Amino acid sequence: MNQTILDGDIMTTRLDDVRAYEGVRSRRVFAFLIDYLIIGLLVVVAAVVVAFIGVLTLGLGWMLYGILGPLVALVYVALTLGGARQATAGMQVMSIRLDRLDGRPVDGMLAMVHTVLFWAGNAVLTPLVLLATLFTDRKRTLHDLLLGSVVTRTDI
Repeated sequence: MNQTILDGDIMTTRLDDVRAYEGVRSRRVFAFLIDYLIIGLLVVVAAVVVAFIGVLTLGLGWMLYGILGPLVALVYVALTLGGARQATAGMQVMSIRLDRLDGRPVDGMLAMVHTVLFWAGNAVLTPLVLLATLFTDRKRTLHDLLLGSVVTRTDI
């Protein structure tokens, strides 16, 4: 949601406010750590469910173990980042959210593509993903630039 802020006599949007980007880089790192702790716990629960499914299907269900981690992570991101708050649980704890520059809300598909690009970027260009935040406007990462999105603070 691109809220309008009255700043003296000037009307600006929340995305144009410089304060919305202060400390975002470090907050993103901590949010990532919190989210992957949560995803790890969800994978453990899902692994138990897959074990039961495997027994019921005479071992066939155990093939889900090969995709369990990425599947749980994508569902988690689609439901949280693609939800009404536009933030995962870790992002909510760190008071940040993902916004689209065109003002439209983030949907589940954009959230999943954002995550896939993050992991693909880290697999190929590990240091450049975070280093880009030092040189881009609004401290955007490479996948933010590709998708027309930005991470902002919610506590300003």
